[in-house]
Order: sequence, then C-alpha cells, then structure tokens
Amino acid sequence: MSRIKSITSLQTEAAEQGSHTLKRSLGSWNLIAIGIGVIIGAGLFSLTGIAAANNTGPAVVLSFLLAAVGCAFSALCYAEFASMVPVAGSAYTYAYATMGELFAWIIGWDLILEYSVGAATVAISWSQYLIKFLSSYGIHLPAQLVMGPFEEATMANGEVIHGWVNLPSLLILWIITAIIIRGIQGSALINGIIVAIKLLVVVVFIALGIQYINPENYHPFIPENTGTFGEFGYSGILRGAGVIFFVFIGFDIVAAMAQEARNPQKTMPVGIIGSLLICTLLFIVFGFVLTGMANYTEFKNSAAPIAVAIAKTPYQWLQKLILVGIMIGYTSVIMVDLLGQSRVFYTMSKDGLLPKVFSSLHPRFQTPYQSNLLLCTFISLFAGFMPIHIVGEMVSIGTLLAFVMVCLGVIVMRKKMPDAPRPFRTPWVPLVPILGILTCLLMMFSLPLDTWIRLIVWLIIGFAIYFLYGKKRSKLNEEIK
Repeated sequence: MSRIKSITSLQTEAAEQGSHTLKRSLGSWNLIAIGIGVIIGAGLFSLTGIAAANNTGPAVVLSFLLAAVGCAFSALCYAEFASMVPVAGSAYTYAYATMGELFAWIIGWDLILEYSVGAATVAISWSQYLIKFLSSYGIHLPAQLVMGPFEEATMANGEVIHGWVNLPSLLILWIITAIIIRGIQGSALINGIIVAIKLLVVVVFIALGIQYINPENYHPFIPENTGTFGEFGYSGILRGAGVIFFVFIGFDIVAAMAQEARNPQKTMPVGIIGSLLICTLLFIVFGFVLTGMANYTEFKNSAAPIAVAIAKTPYQWLQKLILVGIMIGYTSVIMVDLLGQSRVFYTMSKDGLLPKVFSSLHPRFQTPYQSNLLLCTFISLFAGFMPIHIVGEMVSIGTLLAFVMVCLGVIVMRKKMPDAPRPFRTPWVPLVPILGILTCLLMMFSLPLDTWIRLIVWLIIGFAIYFLYGKKRSKLNEEIK
C-alpha cells in the first residue's frame, strides 16, 4: 500500500509515443483556455448567488478572495508537479510518486467527486438557465421533467409538483460526451471558441451592470450572524469560501491534461497559474456587481442569479443574450470536467487499479471512449436526480482534499528527492505548501456535517474497491513480485 511509483518511470511513461498513447496537441494558450473554460461556469453563474443568499451577503467578494488565496498556494504546488511529471492523472499521479499507492487511490477516488460530480453540478445549472430562456418565449417544459425527485415546485395555482428527472441536464451531458470522444484537438478548438463567448458575457454583464448598482444593497456588507455557524457574519464568509471554492477547480484539471500538452515542462505552469489569475480578478468584480444590482436575499433558492440581477435593468434583450452565452459557456465546463475525469481514470487503469475498459483507446480518435461512456452514465445519476446544492458541496470538499494532498506531496518530494529536475519550483517551501494545507483544511471544516458524512461514505466505498480489486491487480505490485 505504501509502494511508490518512481519519478523515472513516470517520466518514461510521459515520453511514450504511438497509437497506444494520448496525442500531444495542446499549447500554453490551449491550456489557459481549458482552465478558464472550466473555472468560469456554474460556480460563478450559480453558486455565487446561492452563497450570497445563504452565507455571506455582499461579503461574497471576501469569500472569493479567501478561496483564491487557498487556490494560489495549491496552484504553485500543482505547477511544480506538473512540470516534473507531465503525465495524465493530476493529483493522483503526484500522490503515487510521493505518498504511495493507497494515498494515490484515495486521491483518484476523491477526484471523481471533483470532476464527475462537478460536471453534474454544471449540467443542473445549465438546465435552470435553459428553462428561463425558453420561458422568455412562452415555452414551458413540464415541471416533472426539469427537477430531480428530491425537489419540488409550487405552481401559480398553488399546486405543489414533485420532480421526476432533470431531463435537460442529461441531454447536455450526452451531447458533450459525444464531442470529446472524437478527440482532444477538436475539443480544444470548440472549447476556445466557447471560452471567448463566455468571457464576453462576463465582461458585458460587469460593464452594463455596474451602472445599475444600488448602494443600499451593500448595507450591511457583512450581515449579522443568525446564531448558527456559517449563516452570515465572519463564519458565513468562511463557509461561503468553502461553498464557492467549486468555482476554482479548473486550474487543477489543466494538470490532468499534461500528457496531451506540447512541451509540458513550460506550458503546464503557464496554463495552471495563468488561468487562475485571470479568473480570480473577474470573480471578485463579478461578485461585487451582482450583489450591488440586487439584494442578496433575492438570490435565495435561485440557480440562475444573474437572471435575477439583469431583471433590475432595462436591458431585457440583454437577458436573453446573456442566457444564451451562459448556456454556451457551461458546455465548456462540462467538457473539461469530463475530459479531466476520463484522463484520471485512464491513468489509474494503466496502473492496474481499475479495469482495462477505462484505458481502452478508440482506434481512430485515440480517446478513452469506453471510459467516457461509462462515466457519462454515472454522472447522469447525479445530474438527473440530485439537487444542485448537495452536489456543489460534494465537489468542494473533494477538491479541497485533493489540494491538501498535493501541497503535502511537494514537501515530501523536496525531502526525498531534493536534487530532482524541477523546471518550475514552488517558492518558499515549506511555507507555501503549509499555508495551502491550512487554508484548504479551514475551508473543509467550515462545510456542513452532512457534506463530511457523504465524503466519508464515498471514501469507504473507494477503500472497498481498492482492497477487493485494485490492490490485487496493481501493476506496480506485480513488478515488485
């Protein structure tokens, strides 16, 4: 269980070429676009309003800042590993090289929460914006087909309707899966176009919305705590950071694409850190404008807060345009989440910890198509049947745990292999990794107890699979024998 995969073997794996390997076709700008493509998404357009309404009020901008600081420490650690070990797998691969196979399995299993459930969260929010867009043209989908069975809605006549399945979210997941099966280069091109549209939406919203800020909406800037931890006050800012931490997960997905990057020693750090810096600035300004246009209480139970804010302006035509832009933008988030997850499973399968079906490549497109199809089926269960706030919190805690492991891994590697080539070096080690660990743990402990329970149950299931299957079939174990 403590067996470690050597850096040399990982670097040999990264240098492999041929039809049995992933195709290297991504440059620095492709990687930055992939990062921005997944960072700017459901968290910004959906969870910002939810966090403001339930936890922070206008102080959601402080939650963004706190989450960004935690991400910055972790991003520097990710950049060092990505330049040393340019192999698909992200935090899973780094844990394998530093803390052993069992820890690597824990991280790989944990990344399912980050990538797969993240894709489900975005798909649910995409569905909400689609409903608003269609309703603006008088098209109303049956309520039972746009909500999961754990959700309900009150109709205009007072009738309470319970959901059956969120059908639009399932539809978008399967469409995106079909696109990414055709290959990473085409996916990157589509993602780049979508990212440009999404950035335009954010900039237009900020530029026009800033003119309709009502200063009264900022008072009180930090609403008084209700007496419950996490419900406003300073504890609310902390919990809000834990909730909206979901919005920052894009930069670590860049690390999962290392085996498809050209010159990864240089391009990976640029992609990771560049996408994080650009998005952090946009997030803080966006949160400030959003909570200034509408009172934070108006975002309660809304998965589409930007639509609530736009309703305060005379630009009703803009509402439809932005809704279209958001829906288009969400597709890039789903795309990158699905790409990241399949690449982690691809690496775990090549190591023998998962069945070969997850590393089987399409003979023409050189993509793990069977893995894509299986993952889409699994993710559909979350997107079609679970409420957005539950899946969003699950993603945040899974991401934070992965970040803690990566920061710890940098400290371990500096002790074990101080002279190993590092094209990019995390500054001020061990201070930066320690600060990253502490910040992420602080946000983890701010999340609700039921989120922790779900994480523990998920990890128990993962342990069962590892000891019953992965440990016995590990290729590293076979090599040692």
